[in-house]
Amino acid sequence: MLFKGSRDLIPLYALYALLFAEHGLNTAQISSLLALWSITAFVLEVPSGAWADTVSRRGLLILSGVLVLGAFTLWTVAPSYPGFAIGFVLWGVSSALESGTFEALIYDDLVARGESGVYPRIMGYARAAAEGAVVVAILAATPLYALGGYALVGWSSVAIAASHVLVAVSLPSAPKAASVDDLDDDAADTVATRVGVAAPGVVAAVPGHPVVPVDGRAAARAGGSRGVLTRYLTMLRTGVGEAIRVRRVRNGVLLGALLFGITAYDEYFALLAQSAGAPTVVVPLLVGLTVAGSLTGSLLAGRTARLSARTIALAVGVGGMLFIGGSLVSGLATDRPDAVYLLTGIGFTAIGIGYGVVLNAEVVAESRLQDAIEGPARATVTSVSGLLSEVVSLVIFGFVALATIRLSMATTLALLGLVMLAIAALTPAWLPRANVRAVAEQR
Repeated sequence: MLFKGSRDLIPLYALYALLFAEHGLNTAQISSLLALWSITAFVLEVPSGAWADTVSRRGLLILSGVLVLGAFTLWTVAPSYPGFAIGFVLWGVSSALESGTFEALIYDDLVARGESGVYPRIMGYARAAAEGAVVVAILAATPLYALGGYALVGWSSVAIAASHVLVAVSLPSAPKAASVDDLDDDAADTVATRVGVAAPGVVAAVPGHPVVPVDGRAAARAGGSRGVLTRYLTMLRTGVGEAIRVRRVRNGVLLGALLFGITAYDEYFALLAQSAGAPTVVVPLLVGLTVAGSLTGSLLAGRTARLSARTIALAVGVGGMLFIGGSLVSGLATDRPDAVYLLTGIGFTAIGIGYGVVLNAEVVAESRLQDAIEGPARATVTSVSGLLSEVVSLVIFGFVALATIRLSMATTLALLGLVMLAIAALTPAWLPRANVRAVAEQR
């Protein structure tokens, strides 16, 4: 929780767009910076996951913290387009290194302790800590700016980023639950057969022919002589192969990506409140209702982790209906300025509940995916899901950009609520089964 919270407790989050404009950047230049950031993280998402399966995950998380520290330091000491651009590249690399790596580290640490059943609760708390930290950081930005301008906001962010590095140093150096070098012959044969990729102790099969195990001692010698690059490529192939070829893993990857990607609609909550006629001073309060919903949903993930797929699907369906209704009710305030507070209050409360349900289901789906992964490339598989969630988010952004040409923001978001209903329909078939041993550990 401290790791996730310290990573997002950055006051610059609230003001960096204004910082860029203050130093002469126009809208096109700012957009190019955001695109550079997204592209960097997008391209490196899966490759960085394979590195996390090859080398020390704790070491990569420390490096991730150092890179984001460097980004905010550069923004503060060299506030110019080149400085901002290099900072965004550093931040993008940092995000890619952290994505999937933290989850894999925590899961393997819990497996080593025999406590994998508490993973959903811990990740729910971590998600809530991150969301709460963002709110605190945004609220803190105003007094910091009033006291010392962008310089104080920037150096405060640098200090918090430095503390995040120290937190990363304190993380456990958990042994991987499965390693590409320590699988025995039987396990290697099983994983390679399911994934379709040669593992240590296994000769790569020609397409259409079975995978053939080889002598264990020879495999061990071969494994010891492999370079880091070879192990990296093995992990990359193994992780991507498992994410594509193993059905329950593939379903978990897709469902997690859909559940997390669809929440990109939260970028438009403030615009919905504004379009409904809510005064600017009230908009943060309405958005705060959705934050309360997301925090509640995340915190309850440990309690809902044992629910059946049908029950979770029903919850997502109800959440989708509430989201649709809340969006439409908020939209009614456009023509009823006398009831704007009542209608937006009711609407955003319903949206917040629906939002919280989806985030709760996403945490549960991610934990079930961790249970379903059998091969050694845990972070790689998780990164594939993260990559696909970015694709879903981009589709959401594109849809909203096109739909709002003709439709109101309320109607557009209501249509996205229909996507939540479609995800609910897929959940019973796509949500991996709960790990029986993990459920017993929770009890």
